[in-house]
Amino acid sequence: MPAAWRIDERADGASSLHAAWPEVERHPGRRALAVCRVTAPAVVLGSTQAVTVVDEARCATSGADVAHRRSGGGAVLVTPEDPVWIDAWVPVGDPLWRSDVGRAFDWLGDSWVKALGRLGITGVSAHRGGYVSCTPWSSAVCFGGVGAGEVVTDDGRKVVGLAQRRNRHGAWLHGACVLRWDPSPLVDLLALSGEERESARAGLAGAVAGADDLADELGVSGFSGARLTAALISSLP
Repeated sequence: MPAAWRIDERADGASSLHAAWPEVERHPGRRALAVCRVTAPAVVLGSTQAVTVVDEARCATSGADVAHRRSGGGAVLVTPEDPVWIDAWVPVGDPLWRSDVGRAFDWLGDSWVKALGRLGITGVSAHRGGYVSCTPWSSAVCFGGVGAGEVVTDDGRKVVGLAQRRNRHGAWLHGACVLRWDPSPLVDLLALSGEERESARAGLAGAVAGADDLADELGVSGFSGARLTAALISSLP
């Protein structure tokens, strides 16, 4: 564990995990990392998305909560098992702080790449440059597009999604690494027609690669979300 980092373990509903980070509020001048686990499945919407993006009746039937985060991007489905959700806090003035929003993720994306590499997942890199809309569904679904710092495979599939929110004290950076990718569970909870649902499934199927899926493709054994979490902590600057 790098001495400069405080490591928090947080388990709660998605809304609570996004609403506040108590340890950061108490100590805003210190770097922190939070390993987050939701206690119930949830569709997490971006800050600009209306709740009408989801089919609330379908969510209720499936037992999925609906939550909002204060960072941008599209919808993400989180469950207690998937994705690996890790947040970072970087205070203003820290060597990792970047006033340029587009460069704020550089170190974090590189850390995810290093962590995956430690576990044998090669052929991935952190995206440099502006946002790329990879599918027609990128505005609705977070993993349908690629932004600065996010981790992608050499053939363009997204592995790690990133988002951020800022205040006068620093930047709260969200990171999510999909383990197994199947767009259907999320798509089935969106407010779409039957035809749109099928189109979304088809369009998103090849846009993302789960880390467990990549381990299978590469013949890597022993991969797990817990090992990835430990590898990321070991890979921090």
